[in-house]
Amino acid sequence: MTTTIYGLKNCDTCKKATKWLDRFGVPYAFVDYRDDKPSPETLVEWAGKAGGFDALVNKSSTTWRQLPDSRKAPGSQAEWKLLLREHPQLVRRPVVVRDDGTFSQGFSDNGFKKLFGVG
Repeated sequence: MTTTIYGLKNCDTCKKATKWLDRFGVPYAFVDYRDDKPSPETLVEWAGKAGGFDALVNKSSTTWRQLPDSRKAPGSQAEWKLLLREHPQLVRRPVVVRDDGTFSQGFSDNGFKKLFGVG
């Protein structure tokens, strides 16, 4: 099964996730979404699987806190897509997408064990 990890190459959580995958021999492809920004359609798909754009975004991030208040309340899907294309680092990471449609965000040892059926 193919697994794609979307994140930022300098993100500590993404590094922990990829080290975990390496340790357990789980093959994956890593996509840095600052360099290879997700398409608007992909963002909509992720938001749908995450439970909405609010759930997709890390609102405790420095980037979010530095946004002007007017940008923190997108009123439409189009505004969310624009915001996340402009600031992909707002997406809570890592985003894990498997070819069977499985989607998850974030990293924890137990969460990955369950997701990948390890241990």
